[in-house]
Amino acid sequence: MIDPELAAKLDEIGAKAERAYRAAESARKYLFWTGVVTIALIVLPLIGLAFALPQFISSYTTTLNSLGY
Repeated sequence: MIDPELAAKLDEIGAKAERAYRAAESARKYLFWTGVVTIALIVLPLIGLAFALPQFISSYTTTLNSLGY
């Protein structure tokens, strides 16, 4: 048989491990959503800019050429 004091210690350790697991999962989810928001707010606009900038430059140079510069 297991000593009651040892069993209580094991239960306490198990409870602490469960709390640590929940805290780690919470941090993991937080980091995941931080990454998603970072991609949405920084990377996606940069990709859009890569497509929009050449068109803007073309329009700008066409305007300058029509003005005689």
